[in-house]
Amino acid sequence: MKLGILGTGMIVKDLLPTLKKLPIEGISILSTEASRKAAEQLAAAYDLDKTYCDYDALLAGDVDAIYVALPNFLHYSFAKKALAHGKHVIIEKPVTANAAELADLIETAKPRGLMIFEAMNIHYLPSFQALKKDLAKLGQIKVVSFNYSQYSSRYDAFKAGVILPAFDCHKAGGALMDINVYNVHAILGLFGVPQAARYHANVEKGIDTSGMMFYDYGGFKAVSIGAKDCKAPIRSTIQGDLAAIVIEKPVNQMTEYRILYNDGRGELRTFDQKEHRLFYEFAAFLRMIEENAVEEQQKALALSLEIAKLMQKTRTAEGIVFDND
Repeated sequence: MKLGILGTGMIVKDLLPTLKKLPIEGISILSTEASRKAAEQLAAAYDLDKTYCDYDALLAGDVDAIYVALPNFLHYSFAKKALAHGKHVIIEKPVTANAAELADLIETAKPRGLMIFEAMNIHYLPSFQALKKDLAKLGQIKVVSFNYSQYSSRYDAFKAGVILPAFDCHKAGGALMDINVYNVHAILGLFGVPQAARYHANVEKGIDTSGMMFYDYGGFKAVSIGAKDCKAPIRSTIQGDLAAIVIEKPVNQMTEYRILYNDGRGELRTFDQKEHRLFYEFAAFLRMIEENAVEEQQKALALSLEIAKLMQKTRTAEGIVFDND
């Protein structure tokens, strides 16, 4: 397995030490001319095979899969080109700017026997897998609330008139796409597609700087809060008529949670996740490619598509429209 990485940003820097622990024969990295030095430094630090500034040259090489870690609005075009060259694609969250882009990638991959993965790590964390099972301890679910609010230094620049990708409606940015997407994945990963959903956002300059997604599951209600213009203690709860689960970290970084029973008992569930949080998803992606685990891969991709549909429908209803749309 040989991997080509697109980008030199923070997520790539987080990932590279982890990739060295996985069965990858070689890693190449693509950068722009402006970030060539950064790519060369990463290549030297992590003993990468090659650095490129030409995407065609990278695709002409012997890489088996491409990891797209570029700004959101570029995910689709770079993934599409990789698929056309016979490469599997791992795409950083959110997988694409909208559902139509993902649907087209799926149609491109299908006749070629290629796999598409959204790099949303929560589904592969041991803690999240256990959480899904522990829902049975709560009785009938009543109220679900996930909050990931983290003040962004880029918001200061945004207020000063400097629009960086994370706050750029022309580059598929915003709080929903950047931070609330984790909560959306958590809620749909646990409970499936809701009967209805609505996004209420604080919108500035055409982009959501914070917002709340409401979900109607018939028998219970849920809300997810994602903010980049303010902060609060990170706390998420799942409340049932017998007990509640309390998570005191962003769900994508979850290593423990507490079950609080109505009779006063408490249960701390702690998971010895020795590896970096990104290890588990990439280990799963490599395994699925190696084993040609199509059914498992397609199930994960189907969830990504449902989430892309929900996020596009609810944000456009709130007047947040991207150039990619």
